Amino acid sequence: MSVEADDRPVTIYTVAERAGVSIATVSRVLQGSARSSPLTRQKVLRAVEELDYVPLRAARTLDVKRHEAHGLVLPGLTGPYFAELLAGYESTAAQYGQSVVVVLAAGIADLDTTLRTLLARVDGLVLTHGTASDSIIRTLATKTPTVVLAHAPIEGCDTVLVENSESAEELTTHLLGHGRRKLVFVGDPETSHDISQRYDGFVSALAAAGVTEGMPPLRVWFEESSALEIVETLMAAPGRADALVCANDELALATMTLLARRGVVVPRDLAIVGFDDIMASRYVDPGLTTVKQPTHGLGRWAAIRLHERIQGRTRDVAPQILPTQVVLRGSCGCPWEGPEIRPRRQHLGVDSLTARA
Repeated sequence: MSVEADDRPVTIYTVAERAGVSIATVSRVLQGSARSSPLTRQKVLRAVEELDYVPLRAARTLDVKRHEAHGLVLPGLTGPYFAELLAGYESTAAQYGQSVVVVLAAGIADLDTTLRTLLARVDGLVLTHGTASDSIIRTLATKTPTVVLAHAPIEGCDTVLVENSESAEELTTHLLGHGRRKLVFVGDPETSHDISQRYDGFVSALAAAGVTEGMPPLRVWFEESSALEIVETLMAAPGRADALVCANDELALATMTLLARRGVVVPRDLAIVGFDDIMASRYVDPGLTTVKQPTHGLGRWAAIRLHERIQGRTRDVAPQILPTQVVLRGSCGCPWEGPEIRPRRQHLGVDSLTARA
């Protein structure tokens, strides 16, 4: 929502009241200042999301021609992750009166030329992991306002990403608490910054628990098409794994489906956890234990940061790191009776339903 129940506009004061902090603290968090504690940042960012607050801090400092358009570069649109991210981005850009030109990097032979051509049509660029090389991004950032999304920070760009390593470590530690000792990380840490951080958290948890027989990561692409390779590798391996920590839910759910066809019972024979908390994760049986990340919020904050750069803020700020949360269901071995379906609201005389993990 964009207004409170009493129809007053949502302002920085509203956010401060909801988060229980001062407006100065809200301002520091929104500017990416490192002076705020992680807990405070989480309170403020949660309040911003709940209130659907869009900062309008910057003002135009130059009377120059604008295209009133953002360029958003994605690897592709397969799977639920990018669809949700795009929805968050487009809805926020629309609040600023901006259209969005989407470029899908997959299949473009000369992406460098494509992006340079795109600069003539947009006021700034957002580039996600798996699109352009760091050297190309640095060059583009010297010519136009640039934000990198789910990507390691690059000088001259704003950065928006989620917290990955701590939540992955917590998730892995939870599996160890179920007595699992032959854990395998599923996903290639070299394919993205996010997956690299999740693997770091996985390794940290094993080291902290003194588990030395950790198996090497199963380096596969992070889409459901990799599930068959995962299952065949697991079934053929001597001393099979007893738990999989998957880089995302798409890998975890597809693998669970194929394993069930082979007679493998989750979590009795093999525990599986994921990352993302896509909608399907709560409806499989057993429900998928995972990490909830604010994918819609990633798109939203990327649009906010790019708008601010376009409007004249040229100084670099700290990366915008959005909080994540471990969600426990049944696939790790926890008791789970399925999603609770409860009425949410009435619309046109029909009860809308929502599920709670």
